[in-house]
Amino acid sequence: MLAVFEKSVAKSPEALQSPQSNSVSSLKDGFLAQHFSSVHPGSVTVNLGSSGLLAYSLERQNPLLPRLFAVVDDIFCLFQGHLENVAHLKQQYGLNKTANEVIIVIEAYRTLRDRGPYPAAQVVRDFQGKFAFILFDSGSKTAFIAADADGCVPFYWGADGDGNLVLADEKEVVTKSCGTSSAPFPKGFFFTTSGGLSSFEHPLNEVKPVPRVDSSGQVCGATFKVDEAKKESTGMSRVGSAANWSDNI
Repeated sequence: MLAVFEKSVAKSPEALQSPQSNSVSSLKDGFLAQHFSSVHPGSVTVNLGSSGLLAYSLERQNPLLPRLFAVVDDIFCLFQGHLENVAHLKQQYGLNKTANEVIIVIEAYRTLRDRGPYPAAQVVRDFQGKFAFILFDSGSKTAFIAADADGCVPFYWGADGDGNLVLADEKEVVTKSCGTSSAPFPKGFFFTTSGGLSSFEHPLNEVKPVPRVDSSGQVCGATFKVDEAKKESTGMSRVGSAANWSDNI
């Protein structure tokens, strides 16, 4: 799976951006989408207009970590993996028996956005299993991205030559446009448009970037870890049902 978000939708952390990355623009002339389709013939690309793009292929996938895609009310979501507590989550969100993991993620996001009964970190923490997902709300131009705490699903991200955020389940796809400004997506973290990167296991702690150094000693992107320092502001504002969660995290 692949996602490219224009930097106004998903601004990559500064520490992820390498000054000598040899990166190029992912979106110019459809560069990365064309590369993805050449590597995965028969793949599907979803144009998100000025916000970026999503792409996925159902071929050559791990049957234990399947890829899923769905669109509900202008909310697009790519999901890879498997949740172990699907039955519980369907009951929690009032979904019917046919709902699968990608529909659960979309409904969890909608619940956060529209009603916000739980902190976002708790919602992601409730997803028990092996997963990585990329969600885009075209109405609010909001991205919501997460990976499980064990890093069971291969998941990478990077900053391209224009500062856009690139995410994929294949390292080569990310490095194609991001060069050394690429790294594994941090385990047990989630990313939102307005809130940036946070740990869903330790949501009250600051996030600390740690430079990555390759075998030649060159700094290439960064990994991110939980810092012992606490955030100044905690939790999510409890405002009325008309509130948009994406503006309050």
